[in-house]
Amino acid sequence: MDYKKLLRDFMGKFGPSGYEKEIAYLLRDTLSGLADSVAVDRIGNVIATFAGSDPECPSAMIFAHLDQLGFIVRRIEPDGFIQVDRLGGVPEKVLPGLNLRILTKRGGYVDGVFGNKSHHAAGADEKYRVDPVTSLLVDIGAGSAGEARALGVDIGCPATYLPFSQELAGDFVSGTAVDDRGGLVALAVAAARLKGKRPRATVHLVGTVWEEFNLRGAMIAARSCRPDIAISLDVVLAGDTPDLGRRYEAACGKGPALVLYSFHGRGTLNGTLPHAGLIELAERAAAEEEIPLQRFAALGILTDNAYAQLEGMGMAAVELGFPARYTHTPVEVANVQDIVALGELAAAMAGRIGSDFPLNRY
Repeated sequence: MDYKKLLRDFMGKFGPSGYEKEIAYLLRDTLSGLADSVAVDRIGNVIATFAGSDPECPSAMIFAHLDQLGFIVRRIEPDGFIQVDRLGGVPEKVLPGLNLRILTKRGGYVDGVFGNKSHHAAGADEKYRVDPVTSLLVDIGAGSAGEARALGVDIGCPATYLPFSQELAGDFVSGTAVDDRGGLVALAVAAARLKGKRPRATVHLVGTVWEEFNLRGAMIAARSCRPDIAISLDVVLAGDTPDLGRRYEAACGKGPALVLYSFHGRGTLNGTLPHAGLIELAERAAAEEEIPLQRFAALGILTDNAYAQLEGMGMAAVELGFPARYTHTPVEVANVQDIVALGELAAAMAGRIGSDFPLNRY
C-alpha cells in the first residue's frame, strides 16, 4: 500500500469533532478486508477487531482519533459575513487570511476566507496584533444574510481549515490534520501486519471521535471493546525546528516516540503515566524489530488515552506518537516513514502480548 498517498487521502477529508462521517467511512473501508470485523458504533468510532488465538490473553485497544480542529458558525451578519467560534485548540494567530470550508445544512460545502484588513489601511498597532477569532469575519462571497442562508450556511454549521496537503522533500508531507490522520495511517499499517500474522491477544484498532473536542470518544469505544490494554497513537511535538530545539528532543525522520509523561492542568487535570509493562513491551518490540524509538515527555499535552484508561477496572495504558511540526496549524509537517514505523511498532507490541502480561501496575 502507498502510505504517503493514504495519508494525503485521509488529510483531504472533512472531519471536525462531531462531524467525522467522511473520514470514518474512509477508514472503515480501508480496514475492511484486513480485520475480522469492522463496525462504526453509535457515536461514530470505527472499530476493527482481530480475534486473538489465545482467549487467556488480555485484549488491547490501539486507537487514533478521526477528528480534526474546526469551527462552528455562531452568527451571520446582515451583510453576509459570518462569525465563528473555535471547535478545539485552534491557534488564533494563524487565522487572518486563511481559507476554510463550511459544511452546509444540506450536506454540501461552501468555501470562504477569514478576512484580513487591507495592509494599506491597517494602523501600526493592528499590523502586529493577534485578533481573537470572535473579532474575525468569514467572507463566503454572500452579499446578505439571506444569500448566506440560501447557500445552506446557518448557525451551528461546522467548518475546518480548507483541506490541503503537499509533499515536501524526501518523505515529508505538510498540510491540514496530520494530527491525527497520521495515526489513522499507522492503524492501517498495523492492520496489514496483524492480518499477516494473527496475534494471540484480541486486538481492536479504533478510530475515535471527539478527541479535539472533549477527549471522550475513546471512552465509549472502550466500553464497547472492554480491553485490558490501551495504546494510543497520536502526535508528539518535534523539537527539530529552531523555536523548539531546546525544549524537545524528538525529531522527524528518526522514528516513532514512546511517551513517558503527558499532563494538561488547565481545566482538565489529566494525563497519562504509562504502565511499566507497556514501556518494557514497546522498548523490547522496537529493539527486536529494529525500529528506532525516541522518548518524549511534555506538560500541556493531552490525548484521549487520558480518559480511556479510566474505563472498566482501569486499563494498562501507554501513548505512542510520531513527531510532527507546527501542530494545530494548517501546515503541519510529518515524515511518512515515522508514521509507518509507528504502525509497525503497534502491531509488534500487539503480537507480543501473551497470557502472562502483567496488567497490574506493580
